[in-house]
Amino acid sequence: MSDARTQILAGIRASLKRDALPQDRVAALETRLAGRPRGPIPARSAGLDRAGLVDLFDRQARSVACTVTRVATRADVPAALAAYLKSQNLPAEVEMSPDPDLDHIPWSAMPLLRIARGKPSGAEGVGVTSALAAVAETATLMIASGPTSPATMNFLPDTHVVVLPAARVVGPLEDAWDRLRATRDGALVAAAMPRTVNLVTGPSRTGDIEQKIEMGAHGPRRLHVIVVEDDGDV
Repeated sequence: MSDARTQILAGIRASLKRDALPQDRVAALETRLAGRPRGPIPARSAGLDRAGLVDLFDRQARSVACTVTRVATRADVPAALAAYLKSQNLPAEVEMSPDPDLDHIPWSAMPLLRIARGKPSGAEGVGVTSALAAVAETATLMIASGPTSPATMNFLPDTHVVVLPAARVVGPLEDAWDRLRATRDGALVAAAMPRTVNLVTGPSRTGDIEQKIEMGAHGPRRLHVIVVEDDGDV
């Protein structure tokens, strides 16, 4: 635990007039956190294999005004992105998060597609990211912030494109949190959770103005997901 965190927690305990928890209480809490009992989970995604989960995600995504393209392999992603931009009359230029997951895609296969990597400035029209997980039952994308995944990329561009390996589609939200808690080695990461976890379901919208739905009020007006069907996890 960092010195700063230790000081903050010590200040909270002092304000509550409470000493540090005894080790037996700490052990009991850690056991409960490791067990994480689940509440009732809707049956919508129960028992589905990967193909079924991807089909469910696809249907749910389209029901919330999201568009979806499904491709066979990561080699097909550049052409799919270029085709989507053309279908929306958007220029063939994007801002892409510096995510190593996206480095495995052969972007050079589409030389006319201009790609800038880094944090968005707000002037970009199209932002491209990956997602940590996708929840099939609600078509919710889980995107964790970090040095290679700036949270602003989910909000500033007018159009948000997500490259999603089919292997990352899970059934209920609880499974997405389990994926977040696990490191690449499978260990719990309670001490290394991201600063921000964004749950994105469809493009941004609001009904505050005269009770009419307006797209893009607080973020992207378009959300497009490119699902990569192969078994590899980008």
